[in-house]
Amino acid sequence: MTTTSPIITVKNLNSHYGERQILKNVNFCVQQGEIRVIMGGSGSGKSTLLNHLLALLVPTSGSINIDDVDVVNADAKTLSNLRQKMGVAFQGGALFSSMTVGENIKLPLKHHTQLDENTIDIMARLKLELMNLAGFEDLMPAELSGGMLKRAGLARAVIMDPKLLFFDEPSAGLDPVTSVELDELILKLRDAMNMTIVVVTHELESAFKIADKITVLFDGEIALTGTVDEIKNSDDIRIQNLINRRSRNEKINAEQYIKRLTTGQG
Repeated sequence: MTTTSPIITVKNLNSHYGERQILKNVNFCVQQGEIRVIMGGSGSGKSTLLNHLLALLVPTSGSINIDDVDVVNADAKTLSNLRQKMGVAFQGGALFSSMTVGENIKLPLKHHTQLDENTIDIMARLKLELMNLAGFEDLMPAELSGGMLKRAGLARAVIMDPKLLFFDEPSAGLDPVTSVELDELILKLRDAMNMTIVVVTHELESAFKIADKITVLFDGEIALTGTVDEIKNSDDIRIQNLINRRSRNEKINAEQYIKRLTTGQG
Protein backbone atom coordinates (compact mmCIF):
# COMPACT_ATOMS: atom_id res chain seq x y z
CA MET A 1 0.00 0.00 0.00
CA THR A 2 1.33 3.45 -0.91
CA THR A 3 1.93 5.74 2.07
CA THR A 4 1.65 9.36 0.95
CA SER A 5 -0.62 12.28 1.78
CA PRO A 6 -4.33 11.37 2.01
CA ILE A 7 -6.29 11.38 -1.22
CA ILE A 8 -9.56 11.73 0.75
CA THR A 9 -9.96 13.87 3.88
CA VAL A 10 -13.32 14.29 5.62
CA LYS A 11 -13.54 16.74 8.52
CA ASN A 12 -16.42 17.44 10.91
CA LEU A 13 -19.03 16.27 8.40
CA ASN A 14 -22.65 16.72 9.45
CA SER A 15 -25.66 15.88 7.30
CA HIS A 16 -29.42 16.15 7.69
CA TYR A 17 -32.50 14.93 5.85
CA GLY A 18 -34.94 17.62 6.90
CA GLU A 19 -34.91 17.76 10.69
CA ARG A 20 -33.27 14.36 11.08
CA GLN A 21 -29.49 14.30 11.45
CA ILE A 22 -27.89 11.43 9.53
CA LEU A 23 -24.14 12.01 9.86
CA LYS A 24 -22.67 13.43 13.07
CA ASN A 25 -19.21 14.99 13.09
CA VAL A 26 -17.62 12.40 10.81
CA ASN A 27 -13.81 12.56 10.45
CA PHE A 28 -11.49 10.22 8.53
CA CYS A 29 -8.75 10.09 5.89
CA VAL A 30 -8.00 7.60 3.12
CA GLN A 31 -4.44 7.16 1.88
CA GLN A 32 -3.54 6.77 -1.77
CA GLY A 33 -3.51 3.14 -2.85
CA GLU A 34 -5.62 2.06 0.12
CA ILE A 35 -8.72 -0.10 0.17
CA ARG A 36 -11.03 1.49 2.72
CA VAL A 37 -14.20 -0.34 3.72
CA ILE A 38 -17.09 1.62 5.21
CA MET A 39 -19.42 -0.66 7.08
CA GLY A 40 -22.29 -0.58 9.54
CA GLY A 41 -25.79 -1.84 9.97
CA SER A 42 -28.84 -0.70 8.06
CA GLY A 43 -29.52 2.97 8.74
CA SER A 44 -26.00 3.65 10.00
CA GLY A 45 -25.39 6.38 7.40
CA LYS A 46 -22.88 4.60 5.17
CA SER A 47 -24.82 5.16 1.93
CA THR A 48 -25.35 8.82 2.82
CA LEU A 49 -21.61 9.16 3.42
CA LEU A 50 -20.91 7.61 0.01
CA ASN A 51 -23.27 10.09 -1.65
CA HIS A 52 -21.40 12.96 0.02
CA LEU A 53 -18.06 11.60 -1.22
CA LEU A 54 -19.53 11.51 -4.73
CA ALA A 55 -20.75 15.11 -4.30
CA LEU A 56 -24.34 13.99 -4.86
CA LEU A 57 -25.40 15.53 -1.55
CA VAL A 58 -24.40 18.80 0.12
CA PRO A 59 -23.60 18.47 3.83
CA THR A 60 -25.04 20.67 6.54
CA SER A 61 -21.49 21.49 7.63
CA GLY A 62 -17.96 20.17 7.40
CA SER A 63 -15.49 19.62 4.59
CA ILE A 64 -14.57 16.92 2.06
CA ASN A 65 -11.30 17.11 0.16
CA ILE A 66 -10.66 14.61 -2.64
CA ASP A 67 -7.45 14.75 -4.68
CA ASP A 68 -6.90 18.37 -3.54
CA VAL A 69 -10.42 19.45 -4.53
CA ASP A 70 -12.73 21.08 -1.98
CA VAL A 71 -15.74 18.98 -2.95
CA VAL A 72 -18.30 20.91 -0.89
CA ASN A 73 -17.49 24.29 -2.44
CA ALA A 74 -16.26 23.29 -5.89
CA ASP A 75 -17.99 24.63 -8.98
CA ALA A 76 -19.63 22.38 -11.56
CA LYS A 77 -16.62 22.33 -13.91
CA THR A 78 -14.19 21.41 -11.14
CA LEU A 79 -16.48 18.62 -9.95
CA SER A 80 -16.84 17.34 -13.52
CA ASN A 81 -13.05 17.20 -13.91
CA LEU A 82 -12.72 15.41 -10.56
CA ARG A 83 -15.38 12.85 -11.45
CA GLN A 84 -13.42 11.90 -14.55
CA LYS A 85 -10.73 10.63 -12.15
CA MET A 86 -13.32 8.64 -10.21
CA GLY A 87 -15.11 5.42 -11.06
CA VAL A 88 -18.35 4.32 -9.42
CA ALA A 89 -19.63 0.74 -9.41
CA PHE A 90 -23.24 0.75 -8.29
CA GLN A 91 -24.94 -1.99 -6.32
CA GLY A 92 -26.95 -3.44 -9.20
CA GLY A 93 -24.48 -2.72 -11.97
CA ALA A 94 -26.67 0.17 -13.24
CA LEU A 95 -26.18 -0.73 -16.89
CA PHE A 96 -28.45 0.78 -19.52
CA SER A 97 -30.85 -2.01 -20.49
CA SER A 98 -31.19 -0.80 -24.09
CA MET A 99 -27.42 -1.05 -24.75
CA THR A 100 -25.19 -4.07 -25.13
CA VAL A 101 -22.54 -4.78 -22.51
CA GLY A 102 -19.87 -3.41 -24.84
CA GLU A 103 -21.82 -0.23 -25.54
CA ASN A 104 -22.31 0.33 -21.81
CA ILE A 105 -18.62 -0.04 -21.09
CA LYS A 106 -17.56 2.28 -23.93
CA LEU A 107 -19.97 5.04 -22.90
CA PRO A 108 -17.62 7.04 -20.60
CA LEU A 109 -14.88 7.05 -23.24
CA LYS A 110 -17.27 8.30 -25.92
CA HIS A 111 -18.65 10.97 -23.62
CA HIS A 112 -15.42 12.27 -22.09
CA THR A 113 -12.67 11.65 -24.67
CA GLN A 114 -11.89 12.27 -28.33
CA LEU A 115 -10.48 8.79 -28.89
CA ASP A 116 -11.16 7.08 -32.20
CA GLU A 117 -13.55 4.13 -32.37
CA ASN A 118 -10.83 1.53 -32.83
CA THR A 119 -8.95 2.69 -29.72
CA ILE A 120 -12.18 2.69 -27.69
CA ASP A 121 -12.92 -0.86 -28.86
CA ILE A 122 -9.45 -2.04 -27.76
CA MET A 123 -9.74 -0.37 -24.35
CA ALA A 124 -13.16 -1.91 -23.81
CA ARG A 125 -11.89 -5.38 -24.71
CA LEU A 126 -8.98 -4.95 -22.29
CA LYS A 127 -11.35 -4.17 -19.44
CA LEU A 128 -13.63 -7.05 -20.39
CA GLU A 129 -10.61 -9.38 -20.30
CA LEU A 130 -9.69 -8.03 -16.87
CA MET A 131 -13.20 -8.78 -15.60
CA ASN A 132 -13.30 -12.25 -17.20
CA LEU A 133 -16.04 -11.09 -19.56
CA ALA A 134 -14.25 -11.53 -22.88
CA GLY A 135 -16.73 -12.50 -25.59
CA PHE A 136 -19.78 -11.13 -23.78
CA GLU A 137 -19.72 -7.61 -25.22
CA ASP A 138 -22.62 -8.23 -27.63
CA LEU A 139 -25.02 -9.52 -24.95
CA MET A 140 -27.70 -7.37 -23.39
CA PRO A 141 -27.63 -6.75 -19.61
CA ALA A 142 -30.77 -8.88 -19.20
CA GLU A 143 -28.81 -11.87 -20.49
CA LEU A 144 -26.17 -11.66 -17.75
CA SER A 145 -26.13 -13.30 -14.33
CA GLY A 146 -25.93 -11.19 -11.18
CA GLY A 147 -22.19 -11.68 -10.86
CA MET A 148 -21.60 -10.85 -14.50
CA LEU A 149 -23.66 -7.66 -14.15
CA LYS A 150 -21.47 -6.59 -11.23
CA ARG A 151 -18.31 -7.25 -13.23
CA ALA A 152 -19.69 -5.42 -16.26
CA GLY A 153 -20.57 -2.43 -14.07
CA LEU A 154 -17.06 -2.58 -12.64
CA ALA A 155 -15.56 -2.68 -16.14
CA ARG A 156 -17.44 0.51 -17.01
CA ALA A 157 -16.35 2.12 -13.72
CA VAL A 158 -12.64 1.55 -14.49
CA ILE A 159 -12.69 2.07 -18.26
CA MET A 160 -10.95 5.46 -17.87
CA ASP A 161 -8.34 4.12 -15.41
CA PRO A 162 -9.55 6.26 -12.50
CA LYS A 163 -7.40 7.14 -9.49
CA LEU A 164 -10.36 6.45 -7.23
CA LEU A 165 -12.97 3.70 -7.32
CA PHE A 166 -16.13 3.74 -5.23
CA PHE A 167 -17.97 0.44 -4.94
CA ASP A 168 -21.42 0.18 -3.35
CA GLU A 169 -22.25 -3.24 -1.82
CA PRO A 170 -20.17 -5.37 -4.22
CA SER A 171 -21.27 -8.71 -2.73
CA ALA A 172 -24.98 -7.95 -2.31
CA GLY A 173 -27.16 -10.67 -3.80
CA LEU A 174 -24.27 -12.86 -4.92
CA ASP A 175 -23.56 -16.47 -4.04
CA PRO A 176 -20.46 -17.13 -1.87
CA VAL A 177 -18.23 -18.30 -4.73
CA THR A 178 -19.05 -15.28 -6.91
CA SER A 179 -18.53 -12.98 -3.92
CA VAL A 180 -15.04 -14.38 -3.36
CA GLU A 181 -14.21 -13.91 -7.05
CA LEU A 182 -15.33 -10.28 -6.88
CA ASP A 183 -13.25 -9.68 -3.74
CA GLU A 184 -10.21 -11.06 -5.56
CA LEU A 185 -10.96 -8.79 -8.50
CA ILE A 186 -11.04 -5.73 -6.21
CA LEU A 187 -7.62 -6.67 -4.80
CA LYS A 188 -6.32 -7.24 -8.32
CA LEU A 189 -7.49 -3.77 -9.41
CA ARG A 190 -5.75 -2.09 -6.49
CA ASP A 191 -2.49 -3.94 -7.09
CA ALA A 192 -2.46 -3.77 -10.89
CA MET A 193 -3.70 -0.20 -11.32
CA ASN A 194 -2.65 1.37 -7.99
CA MET A 195 -6.21 2.52 -7.38
CA THR A 196 -7.58 3.89 -4.16
CA ILE A 197 -10.79 1.97 -3.52
CA VAL A 198 -13.63 2.85 -1.15
CA VAL A 199 -16.10 0.02 -0.60
CA VAL A 200 -19.42 0.36 1.21
CA THR A 201 -20.59 -3.02 2.46
CA HIS A 202 -22.25 -4.89 5.29
CA GLU A 203 -20.68 -8.21 4.24
CA LEU A 204 -18.20 -9.07 6.99
CA GLU A 205 -16.28 -11.80 5.18
CA SER A 206 -15.70 -9.55 2.19
CA ALA A 207 -14.72 -6.57 4.34
CA PHE A 208 -12.19 -8.59 6.32
CA LYS A 209 -10.63 -10.00 3.15
CA ILE A 210 -10.13 -6.83 1.13
CA ALA A 211 -9.75 -3.98 3.61
CA ASP A 212 -6.56 -2.20 4.55
CA LYS A 213 -8.66 -0.23 7.02
CA ILE A 214 -12.33 -0.31 8.03
CA THR A 215 -14.47 2.60 9.18
CA VAL A 216 -17.45 1.43 11.23
CA LEU A 217 -20.52 3.65 11.47
CA PHE A 218 -23.32 3.50 14.03
CA ASP A 219 -26.21 5.97 13.95
CA GLY A 220 -24.25 8.38 11.77
CA GLU A 221 -21.15 8.44 13.98
CA ILE A 222 -17.80 6.72 13.50
CA ALA A 223 -17.36 4.11 16.20
CA LEU A 224 -13.89 3.10 15.07
CA THR A 225 -11.48 3.25 12.15
CA GLY A 226 -8.80 0.59 12.19
CA THR A 227 -7.21 -2.44 10.64
CA VAL A 228 -9.08 -5.73 10.37
CA ASP A 229 -7.42 -6.98 13.55
CA GLU A 230 -8.25 -3.77 15.41
CA ILE A 231 -11.89 -4.08 14.40
CA LYS A 232 -12.05 -7.74 15.39
CA ASN A 233 -10.45 -7.01 18.78
CA SER A 234 -12.44 -3.88 19.57
CA ASP A 235 -14.02 -3.74 23.01
CA ASP A 236 -16.95 -1.70 21.65
CA ILE A 237 -19.99 -3.89 22.30
CA ARG A 238 -21.73 -2.52 19.20
CA ILE A 239 -18.88 -3.64 16.97
CA GLN A 240 -18.77 -7.04 18.63
CA ASN A 241 -22.53 -7.39 18.12
CA LEU A 242 -22.08 -6.48 14.46
CA ILE A 243 -19.22 -8.84 13.66
CA ASN A 244 -20.66 -11.69 15.72
CA ARG A 245 -24.17 -11.19 14.33
CA ARG A 246 -25.72 -10.64 17.75
CA SER A 247 -29.02 -8.87 18.19
CA ARG A 248 -28.75 -5.28 19.37
CA ASN A 249 -32.25 -5.43 20.90
CA GLU A 250 -32.24 -5.04 24.66
CA LYS A 251 -34.70 -6.70 26.97
CA ILE A 252 -37.43 -4.22 27.85
CA ASN A 253 -39.52 -3.75 30.90
CA ALA A 254 -43.13 -4.77 30.14
CA GLU A 255 -44.57 -1.89 32.15
CA GLN A 256 -42.38 0.66 30.35
CA TYR A 257 -43.31 -0.90 27.02
CA ILE A 258 -47.06 -0.54 27.68
CA LYS A 259 -46.54 3.03 28.88
CA ARG A 260 -44.62 3.92 25.72
CA LEU A 261 -47.36 2.48 23.51
CA THR A 262 -50.22 4.18 25.35
CA THR A 263 -48.66 7.56 26.16
CA GLY A 264 -45.68 7.90 23.84
CA GLN A 265 -43.43 8.26 26.88
CA GLY A 266 -41.15 5.99 28.87
